[in-house]
Amino acid sequence: MKDQLEQIRQSAKEALLLCEDPKALEELRIRYLGKKGELTAILKQMGKLSAEERPVIGQLANQVREEIENDISAAAEKIHQHLLEKKLASETIDVTLPGTPAPTGKEHPLNIVLNEVEDIFLGMGFSIAEGPEVETDYYNFEALNLPKDHPARDTQDTFYITENVLLRTQTSPVQVRVMEKQQPPIRIIAPGRVYRSDAVDATHSPLFHQIEGLVVDKGITMADLKGTLEIFIKRLYGEDSVVRFRPHHFPFTEPSAEMDIQCFNCHGEGCPMCKNEGWIEILGCGMVHPKVLSNCNIDPEEYSGFAFGIGLERIVMRRFAINDLRLLYENDLRFLDQF
Repeated sequence: MKDQLEQIRQSAKEALLLCEDPKALEELRIRYLGKKGELTAILKQMGKLSAEERPVIGQLANQVREEIENDISAAAEKIHQHLLEKKLASETIDVTLPGTPAPTGKEHPLNIVLNEVEDIFLGMGFSIAEGPEVETDYYNFEALNLPKDHPARDTQDTFYITENVLLRTQTSPVQVRVMEKQQPPIRIIAPGRVYRSDAVDATHSPLFHQIEGLVVDKGITMADLKGTLEIFIKRLYGEDSVVRFRPHHFPFTEPSAEMDIQCFNCHGEGCPMCKNEGWIEILGCGMVHPKVLSNCNIDPEEYSGFAFGIGLERIVMRRFAINDLRLLYENDLRFLDQF
């Protein structure tokens, strides 16, 4: 039996030299040390030995087992290291090679112009105010001097969630919310998405953007309104820009006006771009109606103010000579890559 143990020891050592992968190593372990392995088979015959031989053979068997286990552990570490080196060699990366270029986005034309507009007004001391797009009838209409039976509501037909909850038709509700929370002086612009129940065509969309402005303080006059908007247009379109104001009517301002800019193409002579009028309507404005101030708990006898509303899409289309509003929303990269 002693010779058999020595033979197992030697045989295991020789077999270990031929193992090149974890699978072969596991098969060798089972072959010699498993429940039905060669060493286990020897140990099962220990009962046939005499009392004097049993401790000697037992000690030798334990030595053989321990030696085989140690050899298997060493072989396993060697195989693992070899496989790791082989994997690293096969996965070598040349860090000097250029990487795969990742496509980078560009600013949307709406954001390009919006950022410019915000910078202009921030430079004049305005701050930016925001408010909810889902509004109540009170903030969207009634607080702005548009009671439920007012005919001007027909031009601002929107999407109603309930009878008194709707998607805002303008960012004017933001002005009301600011006036309710803040006493004058107030100087803000309120850019954001607005909604109206319009059919989609080259100049209309049920979703578009407005930038509304509000100034409230003591002694504010129409001259302040005109001067502010003229500075805005000259900084946006150039110092040679020419503007004019025409009387108009808005329920929330009195007096009210629309501001036109002289056509860039014909300089007032008349052309297809300006529909032969020489002027292009750009925004609506006016002095804040005293009733709107009163609705916001601001004394119209002590304070006055002006407000204006600009359609962002309109000035973007003028800036980039875009003739169809739908192009701004179709996400066509062939169009957007031009900017």
